[in-house]
Amino acid sequence: MVTFFENIPSGYRTAILVGGLLLLWIIEGLVPRFRFSSNRYRHAGTNLFFTLTTVIINTGLAFLIVKASLWTSAKQFGLLYWLQLPLWLHTVMALLMLDFIGAWLIHWVQHKTAWMWHFHKIHHIDTQIDATTALRHHPVESLFRVIALFVAIITMGVPFWMVMFYQTISAFMSQFNHANIRLPQWLDNTLSWVIVSPDMHKVHHSHFQPETDANYANIFSIWDRLFGTFVKVADTRNIKYGLDQYQDTRYQEIGPLLKVPWEQNYSASEKLSGQHNNL
Repeated sequence: MVTFFENIPSGYRTAILVGGLLLLWIIEGLVPRFRFSSNRYRHAGTNLFFTLTTVIINTGLAFLIVKASLWTSAKQFGLLYWLQLPLWLHTVMALLMLDFIGAWLIHWVQHKTAWMWHFHKIHHIDTQIDATTALRHHPVESLFRVIALFVAIITMGVPFWMVMFYQTISAFMSQFNHANIRLPQWLDNTLSWVIVSPDMHKVHHSHFQPETDANYANIFSIWDRLFGTFVKVADTRNIKYGLDQYQDTRYQEIGPLLKVPWEQNYSASEKLSGQHNNL
């Protein structure tokens, strides 16, 4: 596994990303959790545009991630190296810490920091959550996530192959937990004790703020349970997606979405509190 992920070709990573998305797209058509009235292909086209911008930014900044992981390995720098863990435990802890710092923590910070929220909220404006929503991030938000991953690698001490392993799992899990699929309730509930299940993450996309500010995790659900941000909804079919201030259909188009962070389309209470308010 070490050799495979240390030398994984970019084509393989692309195939995993695209293959996972196509698989979930097919399953969504067979067993959807919601049946949306809008055009499924147009919706996917909008979200796939943001995939392209994310790929461009991640590719442009990939040297930071590569340099950081190679440097920590060469210098044996970082908490996990200092603890002198066996390889299997180093791998497990690296996955947990990359998921915590590079996904949960930066996600939580974006919800709690007003200026960062204005970039993140285009992800929440989507009113038709499916696997392609996982790819819907403003280009500036992509920068936030790259920086968070860089910090995680340096502070924890994560070699290159573990970073590639994590990113492969993270990409698929993000698609999976956004997917508009209906799992048996017992299975969804069981999965949510370990990983983020589709119904668990649907709560995060609710228009109701106490639910929007919950269930931040991407791979492991432990972080929301540990920090008291886990919220369970009895029936996710009653959830209304999106943000109340952005229900106009134009906010499902690329141009308006790119401009959202600079618009003044938010409430006075949001300005005063320094937080989003979508009640």
